[in-house]
Order: sequence, then structure tokens, then C-alpha cells
Amino acid sequence: MSMAIEIRKVSKSYAGRPVLDQFSAVLPDHETTVIMGPSGCGKTTLLRLLMGLEHPDDGQIEGLPVKISAVFQEERLCSPFSAQANVRLVTGKSVSRQTIEQHLAEIGLSGSIEQPVRTLSGGQQRRVSIVRAMLADSDLIVLDEPFKGLDADTKRSVLTYVQSKAKGKTLLVVTHDAAEAIALAPVDSWIRMPALPAD
Repeated sequence: MSMAIEIRKVSKSYAGRPVLDQFSAVLPDHETTVIMGPSGCGKTTLLRLLMGLEHPDDGQIEGLPVKISAVFQEERLCSPFSAQANVRLVTGKSVSRQTIEQHLAEIGLSGSIEQPVRTLSGGQQRRVSIVRAMLADSDLIVLDEPFKGLDADTKRSVLTYVQSKAKGKTLLVVTHDAAEAIALAPVDSWIRMPALPAD
């Protein structure tokens, strides 16, 4: 059954400093939602709350699915493993090796599929993380600044990849880049988070 994720008057503080203050939003099911806002406005904190890595001080989040995949700002790959093996860690046998290799090739990693990811560049590792999140058996895909550090040509191809693989899925993307946001979702699907007042 389709169900939107509803964020209702959520607040979160760290050491007495508010990061989210009575924040509300609705994330439609099977659509892409883009979150934008200035640094320090709580975007990453919101993602951590949605993933269950943090708990709100106040307010409620309803409709969250159990299965969530993510790309974090920092890479969370198993460095001795190959790109293919890192994706396999989250797919198990539900996705064929051929499919994994096709996805990695689609974003320009066909020559690096069996290399340990520790030997790959930061941009290549980022692309492995994106493929892993997109292929995982999940009901919500969370991408936190997923295109950061990619050169312009690579970013275009990865954006195209994410666009095509996100169809019919619930995707939440944090970005500072309006061009990325425009490529991923209509403007009326953006959530603009306000800056909190300075102390």
C-alpha cells in the first residue's frame, strides 16, 4: 500500500543548540524529493532521523519504511573488496552479477569492477556507493550530496543514471546545486529548509 512519509513538527538539538525546530514536510511515495537549504540548516540531521540513526527530541515521523538504502557524504565502502563485491554485500543473490556489472559500467566503472575500492579515486568510490544504494532492496533511497566531487562530465552521466533508476522509487536527495535539483525533480517537489536564527 502506498503511503507518504510525514514529518510532523520535528525538533532536534545538540548540546542545547537547535538544528531542527518544528520542521514539517511530506515525502510522496514513489517520487523523487529534493531537499535544499543553507549549510547548517539541518539537512543531514533530517536524513539521520529518517534512517533511524538519530531520534527527534520532539515531533513525529510517520510512514517510514523498514528497508532504506543510503549514500552518505563520506564513503562507507569495504575498502579491501571490489566494486562488484561492495554492491553484492547489499543485494545478496537477488541481483545477478551481470546486472551489477551493467550498472557499474553504465556510470563509467567497467574497467574497475574487480579492483579493491581502496585503489579507486574518490569520484569512482562515490559512484560505487550510488550503484550500491540504487540496487539495494529498499523502499526508500536517501542520497546526501551524492554528486559532490564529481567532474562535470561524470556528474552528467551519473545524474542520468540516477534519473533512470529512480523511476517508480521513493528517492530523497540532498543537494546545494540547483542544476542537480532541476535534473532530478520538478521545483514543486523541492523542500527548502530555512536557516535557523543565529545564537
